Amino acid sequence: MRDGRIFRESWIAGVTKHYPGEPKPSYVTPWDETPEWEREAAAAVYGQVRDFIKISDGHATRLTREQKGRFVAICWTAQMFKHFEDPKPGYVADWADLPAWQQETDADIFERIEQTV
Repeated sequence: MRDGRIFRESWIAGVTKHYPGEPKPSYVTPWDETPEWEREAAAAVYGQVRDFIKISDGHATRLTREQKGRFVAICWTAQMFKHFEDPKPGYVADWADLPAWQQETDADIFERIEQTV
């Protein structure tokens, strides 16, 4: 679950940096207190991004920040459908409907994973 921890720590760093005001406690819950389904989802998305970077022979680094963030968001959405029969609309919102802080955080996550590949 090391990969999931990197994802979660990147999420928390992004929320801390980009969220306007005080984030909800669940947004910054430490890894060890994160629910199991969320740990599994974080590890899965980390793996998808890592594999995407590897399959592109590293050329995914040439994507724009928006493209990187969109990829993370789509992978996360798929995990929400996997873990919830009827997920909250905010869990599966389209990129254009995500708040700017979340878009920036998703892009930060992709770039953090790039550093580990």
